[in-house]
Amino acid sequence: MQIAVIGTGYVGLVTGACFAEFGVDVTCVDVDVDKIDKLNNGVIPIYEPGLDTLVEKNSRAGRIRFTTDLKSAVAEARVVFLAVGTPPKDDGSPDMSFYEMAALDIAKALTGYTVLVTKSTVPVGTGKWLVEFVTEHKNADAEFGVASNPEFLREGAAIEDFMRPDRVVIGSNDDRAIEVMKELYRPLYLIETPIVITSLEAAELIKYAANAFLATKITFINEIANLCDAIGCDVHDVAKGMGMDNRIGRKFLHPGPGYGGSCFPKDTRALTTVADQFGVETRIVDAVIEANERQRDAMIPKIEKLIGEFAGKQIGVLGLSFKPETDDMRESPAIEIIHAMVERGATVRAFDPVAMDESKHYINGIEYASNEYDAITGADVLVIITEWNQFRALDMKKVKELLNAPRIADLRNIYEPEDMRELGFEYIGVGR
Repeated sequence: MQIAVIGTGYVGLVTGACFAEFGVDVTCVDVDVDKIDKLNNGVIPIYEPGLDTLVEKNSRAGRIRFTTDLKSAVAEARVVFLAVGTPPKDDGSPDMSFYEMAALDIAKALTGYTVLVTKSTVPVGTGKWLVEFVTEHKNADAEFGVASNPEFLREGAAIEDFMRPDRVVIGSNDDRAIEVMKELYRPLYLIETPIVITSLEAAELIKYAANAFLATKITFINEIANLCDAIGCDVHDVAKGMGMDNRIGRKFLHPGPGYGGSCFPKDTRALTTVADQFGVETRIVDAVIEANERQRDAMIPKIEKLIGEFAGKQIGVLGLSFKPETDDMRESPAIEIIHAMVERGATVRAFDPVAMDESKHYINGIEYASNEYDAITGADVLVIITEWNQFRALDMKKVKELLNAPRIADLRNIYEPEDMRELGFEYIGVGR
C-alpha cells in the first residue's frame, strides 16, 4: 500500500517512519523546503530516541521519501494522513489555517478512491467539515472517504507507542474507508492490538478526552502533594496506596511542577472551547487548567524557603525540556520557573542533555552549562526541574563540594529526602 503523510512535524515524521517499518510505501510531504532538504540528507529536525535510525533504515530501503510535491504524493496514495500543525490561538482554540490549506491542496490532487485521515488533533466536527470541503473542491471523478485516526504518542517513547499501542482508534462514517484503514493497520492485528471503530465525532473527542483525563490525574496528585506538605506526610506513600487500586492505576501519579508539552496544555484548553461551542460546562477541566498554572507558581516559595531572597543568588538548574527524552520546550514548567527566579534577581546557570538550543527560543537572560556539574558549580542551590535519567545518580559528594551551600530543590522527587538529609543537604521535594 502507498500512503502520503502531509506534514513532517513530530506526529507526521513518526507516523511515516513507523508505517515504513511495517513495509508500507510512504511519501512524507512538507511545504518547508529546508526541512525536506535536511530529511533527504539524513538530518532529523526533532529529537526522538530511535527515530533517526528508523528513518535512515527505511530511506535506504526505499520505503520512505521526502518531498515538497504534494500533488504527485497524493495522486499515488491510497491513504493520505493530515498531520499538519494545529497550534493554539489566544483563546485556546486550535488554529486550523494550516489544516485547511492542506485540505484544499489535497482535494485538488485527488485521483481515484483515496482515504483522507486526520492525524492532527482537531476540533470535534472537523471530519464532517472535511467531507463537505473536499466534495466542493475535488476533481469531479475523484472518490474519497474520511477517517479520524488520533495519535497517542508519548514524546520520548513514540516509536514504541506506535509499534505496540494500547489501542488504535479509527473513526469514520464510511465502511469502505474503515476497511482500508484496517488493512493498513493489519501488522498490529498480529500482536492482538485492540482496534476501536467509532464515528468520526467520537474519535475526535477521544483524543481530547484522554489527554484531559491524564492532565486531571497529574493535577490531582499535585494538589494532594501540596496537602502532604502541609500535613507533613509523604505523597509517595499516598500515591502508592491509591495506585494499587486497579480502578485508579499507578501511572500519572507523580507530583511535580505541573504538566507541559505540546498536548496536555493545548488539548485541555481546546476541549473547553469545544464544550463552549456546544453549550456544555467543563468545570473539572477548567479547574485543572487553573490548578496547573498555580502549581508552577508554587515552586518558587519552595526554592525561596531554602535560599531566602533570590536577589544576588546563583541558581543551578538541571533540566529544561517539559519531560525527559525530548527537546520539546513547549509549555515547559522550566520556562515560568526560571523567568520567575531571574525576575527576582537571581542568576541562573542551566543544563539539559538535548534541549538547550531549543530553550534559547523560550528563555532569556540565563547561562548554559557544559554538563550537570558545571551548572551547579558555585550555585547557592541546585534545582531539578526535568527528571532525565542521568540526573538520578549524581555524585552527591561532588555536588556538595561544588555548591556554595548544600541545598537541593528536587521538583521531580527523584531523590529520597532521608538519604539527602543524611548526606548533609537541605532538601525540599514536592509533597515529601
